[in-house]
Amino acid sequence: MHRRRRTALSVSVALLAAAPLLTACGNEAHPGAAAVVGGQRIEVSVLQAQVRDVRDAQRSAPESEQLIKNTGQLSQAKLNSMIFDRVLEKAADNAGVTISRKEIQTTRQQAAAQSGGEKQFAAMLLQQGALSADQIEAAIRREVLLTKLAVALGANTTTPQGQQTVLAELTKTSEQLGIDVNPRYGSWDNKQVRLGEAKTPWITQLTSETPEQQPAGT
Repeated sequence: MHRRRRTALSVSVALLAAAPLLTACGNEAHPGAAAVVGGQRIEVSVLQAQVRDVRDAQRSAPESEQLIKNTGQLSQAKLNSMIFDRVLEKAADNAGVTISRKEIQTTRQQAAAQSGGEKQFAAMLLQQGALSADQIEAAIRREVLLTKLAVALGANTTTPQGQQTVLAELTKTSEQLGIDVNPRYGSWDNKQVRLGEAKTPWITQLTSETPEQQPAGT
């Protein structure tokens, strides 16, 4: 069971970035900023760089046309992940949770081995989660940190109660950070810790369900 959970956890790094999102319109409240989290700006230029990296990787893939077609709201998806990561980092810090580079590397190596190698692993994450090669490590970090936060909270995330415990902690942290999103990208939902109407895949990725059993985009 432990190995099965690790497999699901590692392979599901794609899911957060792949969540479908709504696009909203409006004037920029913070020129040049896609969002402000805890007083710290997420620059539009940084967001655009992440999107550009993914698009470049997609164009180089055999199924490039389909990959691009399936990720029409890539900017919102990437911003969703970037904001979530800051909320998670703060929640982990509040709980005294730390993470080492070795933990990230070990998790990545195991996931790659289970996927048939690093090349196949990277191709899968590009296809399933719109992650470029340079974004994989950050996604792995998210997975490991989220798991360790759940452990620190004493939350059994294979149960609805455990999932709600983690969500409550992330919601509290999100509210404390005072997240302000540029209206062009939507609005942030503190209660669900997500941008717009994105789903909350972090709940699924903490369970023992295998990725093959999860619906696409969850």
